[in-house]
Amino acid sequence: MKDDKLWTIFSIYIRLRDIIPCTNGLIRCISSGRLIHWKYADAGHFMGRRHTATKYHEQNVNAQSRNSNRFNSGEQFEQSIAIDKKWGKGTAQKLFYLSRHHKKYYPFEIEALTKHYKEQVRLLKIKHNIE
Repeated sequence: MKDDKLWTIFSIYIRLRDIIPCTNGLIRCISSGRLIHWKYADAGHFMGRRHTATKYHEQNVNAQSRNSNRFNSGEQFEQSIAIDKKWGKGTAQKLFYLSRHHKKYYPFEIEALTKHYKEQVRLLKIKHNIE
């Protein structure tokens, strides 16, 4: 079972999660600090998507400008500093080591995670008054 649907909903969840309250949908890029509307941002990985153990780890994936994510290799150094600031000192190092493990996602896990993040997206849309 492919995880395309899971990635789509997880990406929306990350970007909605990172909306700054009372800004009409703005997020701050984890790497550059730029303000961007959530619809025009990416859900950027600190440790790349090929690392299956951290592919859907919420601390590893944060709202990021498309420029930083797609054209500047995620600005990984800047991102590591911001991740430690956002999630606590040592988080970037923890994610680095965790990413070295291989995780196989079974169809039931993909299905359960997809269902979970669909519900989280529904709740965040209510919270941020987004249709």
